[in-house]
Amino acid sequence: MRRVVRLGGTLMIFAGLLTVAWVIVVWQWQDPFTALYTKYEQHKLASKFTHQFAAYREPASVRPVTTLPDGTVSVDSEKRRVAAAAAAYRRTLRQGQPVGRLIVPRLGLKSIVVNGTDHDDLTKGPGREMHTYMPGQNELIYIAGHRTTYLAPFAHIDSLKPGDPITFILPYATFHYEVTGHEIVPADDLAVLRSHHKELLTLQACHPRFFATHRYLAFAKLVRVEPRHGPAYSLGAKGPIA
Repeated sequence: MRRVVRLGGTLMIFAGLLTVAWVIVVWQWQDPFTALYTKYEQHKLASKFTHQFAAYREPASVRPVTTLPDGTVSVDSEKRRVAAAAAAYRRTLRQGQPVGRLIVPRLGLKSIVVNGTDHDDLTKGPGREMHTYMPGQNELIYIAGHRTTYLAPFAHIDSLKPGDPITFILPYATFHYEVTGHEIVPADDLAVLRSHHKELLTLQACHPRFFATHRYLAFAKLVRVEPRHGPAYSLGAKGPIA
């Protein structure tokens, strides 16, 4: 009987050590099993996005680049053209489709963003909240992601610092942002999804890690746009561009 008790105690200690080891692995890195699934899904999304990118053609509703008599282009007209392309692209997207490629050097992240933030969407990677907008529309772009599971794209979102660059590549243009700050809000605070008619990229993850009582929001402002068909411009530019 004593032998059975000792064996049971040893097994319980071993199981406890395994549990502690597992928690440490997930805390420091991520859940390796769900990561394998997301890595596979990211591979499929990347393939689809590559095809979308190559096949992209600006719709007829988007006016071509207007060149001024001196050979330059009006910044305002170029912004309107990009906004029209963004609105048209948003209308074509369905839930679960790839949106674009998000690059966040501070997080070591280079991931395809999926359209939607349901559970199934976020198992594939970061997801764009479908009620928000697209880069270039001068509105809110809200992207959510996991911190400990499914490749944990936003595992270290709290390490982002003001000035950190974020790049969002879409078929119609590439957008460059800079982190401006962060905020922690209750999980049921839906006001964060309200757009204030100003270009704002928001990255969101649960906070603290392993819990879902709050949301950690990182904000980024647009600083430069490189249209697929047209000259690049900085956000603060007012005059003509070459």
